[in-house]
Amino acid sequence: MSRAQISALVFGVGGFGALVAATTSNEWKVTTRASSVITATWVYQGLWMNCAGNALGSFHCRPHFTIFKVEGYIQACRGLMIAAVSLGFFGSVFALFGMKCTKVGGSDKAKAKIACLAGIIFILSGLCSMTGCSLYANKITTEFFDPLYVEQKYELGAALFIGWAGASLCIIGGVIFCFSISDNNKTPRMGYAYNGATSVMSSRTKYHGGEGDFKTTNPSKQFDKNAYV
Repeated sequence: MSRAQISALVFGVGGFGALVAATTSNEWKVTTRASSVITATWVYQGLWMNCAGNALGSFHCRPHFTIFKVEGYIQACRGLMIAAVSLGFFGSVFALFGMKCTKVGGSDKAKAKIACLAGIIFILSGLCSMTGCSLYANKITTEFFDPLYVEQKYELGAALFIGWAGASLCIIGGVIFCFSISDNNKTPRMGYAYNGATSVMSSRTKYHGGEGDFKTTNPSKQFDKNAYV
C-alpha cells in the first residue's frame, strides 16, 4: 500500500509543479501565423503579461497595468489557477503527513484520514486548473473560428497544455490516495480461536474402568459439607 501512496505523491507533487509553471507562464495564447502579415514577429499573452518577440530572439514583456481593464475571462482564469496552486500546495503537505512511510501524523487511523483529505484536495486542485484552462481555450477557439471577428486571432499556447497535464496528474494522484485508503479499510483481520474451554475440560477428564472407558466427573460432587474443615 505504501507503493501506491508514493506513486500518488509523485503524481500530486508533479501536477502541482506543472500548475505553478502554467500559472506563471506568458504563453497562454500565441498569435496565429494564418492571419499574421508579418511572420517574423509574434505576440505571447498570459494571465499576467503580454510579450512580443521576433525571429532575432529579442523579447519585450509588459504587465497588465490595471485589473479593471483586464477582460473578465482572464480574471476568472487567474482566480481558478491561484486556487489550484494553493490547493496543490496544501495537498502536498497533507500527503506527506498522511503517508505510512513517514513518522509524523499520529496513529494509522489519523494518517488514513489525512491521506484521504490530501486526495480530495488534489482532486479539487486538478478540477480548478482544468476549468481555468478550458475556459481560456474556449475563448481562443471561439474567436479563431468566428468569421465576424476581425481583430488579431490567437492559437493555444504551451501553458494551456501544461495546465491540462498538471490537472490530470493532480486528479490521478488524488484518486490513488482515496482508493489506497479504501482498500486499507477493507483488509480482513485475522481471527484467533479461543481454546481455553477445551483445555479445561480435558484436564478434568479422568480415566475409569477398562480400556477405552473414559468418564468425566463433576467437580461439584467431589466435595461435601466437611471439605473445608
